[in-house]
Amino acid sequence: MNLEDRIRASFAAQSMMATFGAEIGEIGEGRAVIQAPIGDNALQQQGFAHAGLAFALGDSAAGYSALTLMDEDHEILTSEMKIHLLAPAKGERMVAEGSVVKPGRRLIIAKSDVYTETGGERTHIATLLGTMVPVKL
Repeated sequence: MNLEDRIRASFAAQSMMATFGAEIGEIGEGRAVIQAPIGDNALQQQGFAHAGLAFALGDSAAGYSALTLMDEDHEILTSEMKIHLLAPAKGERMVAEGSVVKPGRRLIIAKSDVYTETGGERTHIATLLGTMVPVKL
C-alpha cells in the first residue's frame, strides 16, 4: 500500500474524526492537513468552536505528518501535546495544518497550526507543539 493510501486508511479508522465530520486533505512528506465543519456538536457555551475540536484536529494533523515519515510497520502515538489558543474559533470550518519540526528514530517533534475559515477569510486560532512516538506494529 502506498503512503497516501496507508494514511487515509488509518484516518478512516478514527471514529472521533468521523464524529466531527473531519476529512484529511493534503498529505506529503512531513505534512498533513485535516479539516472539519464547525457544527453545532462542537460549540462551547458562547457559540465559538470548542477548544477540544481545535486540539483533536491539531493533534491528528501533527500525528499524521509524523506518520508520513514512518515505515509501513510503524504507527504513531502522541506522548505530549501543548496548545496555544490564539483567538476565538468563529467560522464555517476549521483547518489544521500539521508538519514535522524535527524527525527522529525514537521521538518526532511535530506541530500544527489551526485556522478557522469563513467565506475565504482565514483566522489563525491555535498552535500546537508536541512529541510523537513511533510504535512498531
